[in-house]
Formats: sequence, C-alpha cells, structure tokens
Amino acid sequence: MATEPEPVPAPDETDATPPPEERTDGRPDDIQNDAQNDDVRKDLAEAQDAWRRALADLDNLRKRHARELEESRQTERARTASEWLPVLDHLELALAHARSDPSSVLKGVEAVRDQAVGVLARLGYPRQEESGVPFDPNRHEVVRVVDDPDTEPGTVVEVLRPGYGQDGRQLRPMAVAVSRRE
Repeated sequence: MATEPEPVPAPDETDATPPPEERTDGRPDDIQNDAQNDDVRKDLAEAQDAWRRALADLDNLRKRHARELEESRQTERARTASEWLPVLDHLELALAHARSDPSSVLKGVEAVRDQAVGVLARLGYPRQEESGVPFDPNRHEVVRVVDDPDTEPGTVVEVLRPGYGQDGRQLRPMAVAVSRRE
C-alpha cells in the first residue's frame, strides 16, 4: 500500500525569518564591520589621548599649586621677619646704651617690649591680660586657684602671663589665677 505523503503546511508569514538587511552603502558586511572597528579604535585612541592630557594637566596644576603655596609661605615668613627687625635694632641700641648709662636699660627694655607687643598685634595676635572676667577655657590656662571671698567662683583674679591672640586664633592663652570659695 502506498502511503500518501503528508501535505506540507504553507509557511506562515509571522514564522518566516526576515531576509538579511540590505546594505544601503553597497559594501559587504565584513568590510563595513572593519570600517566600524576602525572608527571605534580611532574614538578609543582619541579618548585615551584626552585622558592622558587631562592627567598631565592635573599633574601640572598640582605642581603649580605646590610652587605657589611655597612662594606664599616664603613671602609670609619674610613679612613676619621684617616686622621683628626694628625690635632687634632697638635691643641692640639698648645694649649699646647700657654700657654708657646703666640706668637707661630699664627704659630701653620696656620700649622694646612695647614694640614687640605692637608687632604681635599687627600680625593679628594682640596682647590679652584682663582680670576680673569669668574664666574661659578657650582663652585662659589655670595655673593657680585662690580663695577669694570677694569674687564670684571661676573669676580670673590675676594674670600671671599674658596671652596673645583673638577669638579662635590664640597664639598662647593667658596663664591665670582663678577664684574659688571654700
């Protein structure tokens, strides 16, 4: 008995694989892929070059900043040292006068001290030596506690060593005696 072959179903248009896309530029796929790879390589090389240039610019910026910072420090050191030169000159004058007139030494040393205090004030560190104010740990260093029934506890009653500086910029705090009650 002969069997009849099974009928082959008609291809459904939705199951059909689409034909390969037609090239609009007329070049075969492998040539176009090589051209795309060349474009990608070129873009990558440009990006790497830009990255290297950015790193070099950053390195140059760091070096320039370090150089400018050192120049600024040197300028500030020179400015500070030049502020002290007159003090040194006056100390030398006081020593020279001490040989000829020993009584002038006290006045000379006081004048030099006043000049040094002025230099510190011009540099932003004025002298602080007030008493009778409440103790402030940011400005005062307690070196002695005294019994004083006439003042409130925690009041600065004596400045033993002056401090230099202002709010937030203390070169040295005041060494003080503070009152307490028994």
